[in-house]
Amino acid sequence: MTSAPSPLPTLPTLAIDRLRFAYPGEPPLVADWSAAIGPGVTLLHGDTGSGKSTLLRVLAGTVPASAGTLTLCGASLPGDAAAYRRHLFFIEPGTEAFDAMSGRDCALSLRRADLPFNEARWAALVEGFSLAPHIDKAMYMLSTGSKRKVWLAAALASKHPLTLLDEPTGGLDAASMRCLWRTLAEIAAERDRAVIVASGERIGEVPLAATLALPFA
Repeated sequence: MTSAPSPLPTLPTLAIDRLRFAYPGEPPLVADWSAAIGPGVTLLHGDTGSGKSTLLRVLAGTVPASAGTLTLCGASLPGDAAAYRRHLFFIEPGTEAFDAMSGRDCALSLRRADLPFNEARWAALVEGFSLAPHIDKAMYMLSTGSKRKVWLAAALASKHPLTLLDEPTGGLDAASMRCLWRTLAEIAAERDRAVIVASGERIGEVPLAATLALPFA
């Protein structure tokens, strides 16, 4: 009887090689950090001020690393920054870049034409986040929480290989948080994309692929 072949190892979605980041005159946030972030939901956990948001920006390529290489779907930083960023979804929570758009147009602008978009999930998130009465209003008219809901709905309905979420529960009501956790649990089960959630709180509502705790030892 012939045994079944062993499954091929899953390639990392994001490969981190000897990454270093430090603000001038300060100790490094990470130094010689190497890791492989695969499919599923990874928690980036740390107390307030531990550097979670900064590290997320470094992984997004919006803040340059001091040294090291990030490789996402074959595109590397430093190197081809445009190609690298095409593979990920990241929104700065405090951005005003979309304020003149309606919530619906904001989400449309964040979609990638060459990537699939889960319309059914988008509709469910608009409903679950109670966005329907506000989705056609200009973003500047929305509360901080409602703006976050628009970005979260677009992010979670997208099919970017890597999605980075910075404190996604900020400004959300209890029903919206339940919708967020439910959707992240669905994405975790699908295993075809990676999501990194930066949070000061532990997450017990979603099966996690890994936890990264700051500060690193």
